[in-house]
Amino acid sequence: MNDKPLVHVIDDEESVRRGAKFFLTTTGYAVRTWSSGIAFLKEVRHAEPGCVLLDIRMPEMDGLEVQQRLNARGVTMPVIVLTGHGDVSVAVKAMKAGAVDFLEKPFDTDALQDAIDRAFARVAAGKEYSARVAEAGVVLGVLSCREREVLEGLARGLPNKTIAYDLGISSRTVEVHRANIMAKLHARSLSDALRIAFAAGMGQGRAAFPAAPGQ
Repeated sequence: MNDKPLVHVIDDEESVRRGAKFFLTTTGYAVRTWSSGIAFLKEVRHAEPGCVLLDIRMPEMDGLEVQQRLNARGVTMPVIVLTGHGDVSVAVKAMKAGAVDFLEKPFDTDALQDAIDRAFARVAAGKEYSARVAEAGVVLGVLSCREREVLEGLARGLPNKTIAYDLGISSRTVEVHRANIMAKLHARSLSDALRIAFAAGMGQGRAAFPAAPGQ
């Protein structure tokens, strides 16, 4: 067994597998690459534990289904999903299913390093992660009612225009609330804010937003 932390890279694009492997090995990780989710699932029972870098858009079986099957089999390796531009709603589904983070292609190496660090921190510090979940409701207390409504829409994977329509406000106002949410939660990215929202139980249903004036 390798002493270095292991990253399983699952992507049907050879260039992505090669680029990720080069970066990760030079950063100090062991890497095993897989050309499809099906190939990984066939061997996962015997695979060395690590974290999983999983592409969403793959032929035969997409990343969401791979993630669902891993969950069904009780595989607890943390998952980071790779998405194309505009796949935020898909990434939200992946995070609801337990993904640590999502990165848009072409991914930034600093963002990838940060996501992998948090993936292994989740493994090593489960109690700390659970404490953050317990505190999520308190953290969200800094938001106004309208900001919570906007965050609820984001947690459902809704685009700004749909949130604006449901709340009876403009898309620009949604963007302002979204910026305020990020600032108040000290979130560096949308995925940071979504982790807090999911921990607090947001984004679970499709209940109508309460009627409210335009702010």
